[in-house]
Amino acid sequence: MSNILTIGYTTEGTTDQRFLKTIILKVFEELAFYCEGDIEVFEPIFIEFPKENGFINDVLEVALKASTAGINVLCIHVDADNSKDEDVNKFKFTPANAALLNKEEKKYCKNIVPIIPIHMTEAWMLADKDLLKEEMCTNKSNVDLKINRDPESIADPKKTIEDALVIAQAHLPRRRFRIEIGDLYQPIGQKIPIPKLENLDSFKKFKHSAIEALKKLNYLH
Repeated sequence: MSNILTIGYTTEGTTDQRFLKTIILKVFEELAFYCEGDIEVFEPIFIEFPKENGFINDVLEVALKASTAGINVLCIHVDADNSKDEDVNKFKFTPANAALLNKEEKKYCKNIVPIIPIHMTEAWMLADKDLLKEEMCTNKSNVDLKINRDPESIADPKKTIEDALVIAQAHLPRRRFRIEIGDLYQPIGQKIPIPKLENLDSFKKFKHSAIEALKKLNYLH
């Protein structure tokens, strides 16, 4: 009989939701291959992050909803907003996990997996520049598009992609349909290979946390 892995996830915004869903699924499907016995990985369930009562209380609310939904791993996305993730861990995840320790085991999902992209989620979209250009429908070079840098060294990756779209479509007539950044999140999230993302330190930390979550469930040793 297969063990069930029910993943919940919450994000800072709707574009993050579209981008991260398939990535989360692919990571856990890959890890399930190394687990003992058969693991059936269900499609991740999205839970709205309330953003009303402070991060710690919001995490408690989401963890309560996750447990009610039968979720046994809860991924929580928070952008680092700078070049390091220490502050997010120190001031958000560490106290949130401490607060969860005092809650009833059966009522709260305590198996938390942080997703903390450096600066913002869009940095992960730049992990595969060939795929990004394919979705932009351009054959311009990385230099021409000004995306020829380490994604995690770019302070504003969202603006970098938006500027690249302007350059990529500068030759189009004004009335011609133009691709916008909002059109890119879902297809790139669905298509980006995990090995490309593994070049990013923030992604490797997410994957390590996912491994630890499976160990807590005794699915992985």
